[in-house]
Amino acid sequence: MNLEFWKHHQTTLLEKAVAQLKESHAEVLEAIELFTDEELFTKNFFPWTGTTTLGSYAVSTTSSHYEWAIKKLKKHIK
Repeated sequence: MNLEFWKHHQTTLLEKAVAQLKESHAEVLEAIELFTDEELFTKNFFPWTGTTTLGSYAVSTTSSHYEWAIKKLKKHIK
């Protein structure tokens, strides 16, 4: 999936990419804020989360993913 994303955005200008990132991040935060703390942090609250919490998925798809991407960017800049 990352490879396809990379291929698709080879001609995307930096300014547009930054704007899209900010927009998608705001949308994700808005979606997360719709859930209560109980919904976010209770294991098995939603059957499809299995033994983890929805909050763990939120972290994985936001801050953890951003941290991973930043490390990749720094590596490629060198």
